[in-house]
Amino acid sequence: MMRSAAVITGSIILFSAAVCPVSAGKPNKEKSGTIAISGAWALYPMAVKWAEEYQKTVPGVRIDISAGGAGKGMADCLSGAVDIGMVSREIYPEEIAKGAWWIAVTKDAVVPTMNAANPVLNDILKLGVTKESLIDVWIRGTVKNWNRITNTAVSADIHVYTRSDACGAASTWAAYLGAKQEDLLDVAVYGDPGLVEAVKNDRLGIGFNNINYVYDNKTEKQIPGICVIPLDLNENGRIDAEEDFYATRDDMVRAIADARYPSPPARELNLVCKGRPEPGIVREFLEWVLTEGQAFVPDTGYIRIAETKIQGSLEKLNSEDTE
Repeated sequence: MMRSAAVITGSIILFSAAVCPVSAGKPNKEKSGTIAISGAWALYPMAVKWAEEYQKTVPGVRIDISAGGAGKGMADCLSGAVDIGMVSREIYPEEIAKGAWWIAVTKDAVVPTMNAANPVLNDILKLGVTKESLIDVWIRGTVKNWNRITNTAVSADIHVYTRSDACGAASTWAAYLGAKQEDLLDVAVYGDPGLVEAVKNDRLGIGFNNINYVYDNKTEKQIPGICVIPLDLNENGRIDAEEDFYATRDDMVRAIADARYPSPPARELNLVCKGRPEPGIVREFLEWVLTEGQAFVPDTGYIRIAETKIQGSLEKLNSEDTE
């Protein structure tokens, strides 16, 4: 059980891609069936985009996608409730023992967030926050006032938020802080959208989110009411030019791609099946994701994984000798 003072719940988002308009290419009308996918909020926007684009060329295949956290995606996959689980963290040995088979398909990152009306916002943007301070906030619980982070005279309690659902974002954020999800304090909120809203509605709130829930998909700027907390990576008490890459999603994506933003909280995102999928629509969809589907990664706000890893995943998917 996570240590939490309260739990705020939300609902699962479901996307169902029925027959979509056909692209300029020749659609494959012979294939049909349904692919069920569930899991990580982090991968949900990308999976929705892939489903939309895939069905322009394979309109007979229906793809049902639900978001509910990486833990749900893994559980649904291993139980046979879905064909593919979206998992935004590493795959655990006990899951592999139960038959989890996976491929990495893209990258993103988790970022700390605060309310845009916070009284010490300008100080935070100028000074940044060190990892040690974040450990004191989320893990040790020893820093409870914003003036302890900024060394200002402003006295205001920190309202700490985390995730209630078993998810890759919380697992990854905790890993950056040297801990596990169940170690994170304090008020537990369901889902990425729920955590965004909690911080937006709390002037003194602090949280963390996958980047595609913090940046607007159209403007690529941070969504109104919330602000990414810059990390003082070199711990010199200020945000230097090389650490200042949070203004737009493109800036953030470039920082993740060239490793200026650390990993964790940057991480690979995985699609998981129970065993390597047999020849058929699931395997064909996964192969499309690793090939044509990669063209849609940058514009959707994600980071392409290395070409060598793509090739390795294709071999893992199609080689009869690969377990």
